[in-house]
Amino acid sequence: MILVVGATGYLGGIITRSLLQQSHAVRIILRPNSNHSDLIGLGAKAAHADLKDPDSLPAACKEIDVVITTANSARRGGSDTVSAVDLNGNRNLINAAREAGVRQFIFISAYEADLSHPVPFLQAKAQTEDTLRASGLYYTILAPHVFMDVWIPMVVGNALQENRPVFLIGSGERKHSFIAAADVAAFAVAALNNATALNGKISLGGPEPLSWGDIISIMEARLGRSIPIKRLPVGQAFTHLPDLVTGLLTGMEMRDVRIEMEQTAGEFGVMQTTLEQYIAHAYGGDWPNE
Repeated sequence: MILVVGATGYLGGIITRSLLQQSHAVRIILRPNSNHSDLIGLGAKAAHADLKDPDSLPAACKEIDVVITTANSARRGGSDTVSAVDLNGNRNLINAAREAGVRQFIFISAYEADLSHPVPFLQAKAQTEDTLRASGLYYTILAPHVFMDVWIPMVVGNALQENRPVFLIGSGERKHSFIAAADVAAFAVAALNNATALNGKISLGGPEPLSWGDIISIMEARLGRSIPIKRLPVGQAFTHLPDLVTGLLTGMEMRDVRIEMEQTAGEFGVMQTTLEQYIAHAYGGDWPNE
């Protein structure tokens, strides 16, 4: 049986549905007030637990072969802090998985995770990677770069809907390996019981590097009009988005990130999503203000 932690989130939901479609036995961790009825209806089994409560996790991990976790604090609040969830919560889960004899632990990290990163969220990801490596478990660390489905709507799509300029930090011309969440999910599923994925960290990006300028140009071509852009100096925060977003967009302006994916995608049998395919799927040809 596979335990998915973070199943009620965006990426975790895609992974859970994919596993169920492939007839895997799936258990999902649920917290109070989680929106989970659709997953249970598809056949997932529920375990009521919380990463912040280590005593709740042994039962959730009982008779589990593989743990896949996407859980994080990025869109939470209150007591769900980086320290409580991304650091201590993941440590609690790793300990419970080890005690339960889990065969493989798949952790969705981030390409930018680094112990010295100025963003605490990415520091915690790196610390969890180290905890997992030292745990004695067979592990797979997937480290995706920028999610198309999250960042393009947040930075560009919302601006179009609100009829305002797109705010960018710096030039917006750095190239990055934007990847679709569905592709990350596909790699996670393909990593199950996959010998080539054991005890390694796999960087994940899209099929081609893109800049914010590239993305906006493609949208302008579809809209048939120009999209106004307002460039903010490095160091200035967005007033309409969380500080985490400012930090990550600032980091994107510091360097290009080009992840070569042809070999990895071939090894895992994943057909990657292009920007044009993502746009067609996400928007169906109907653009804001068109």
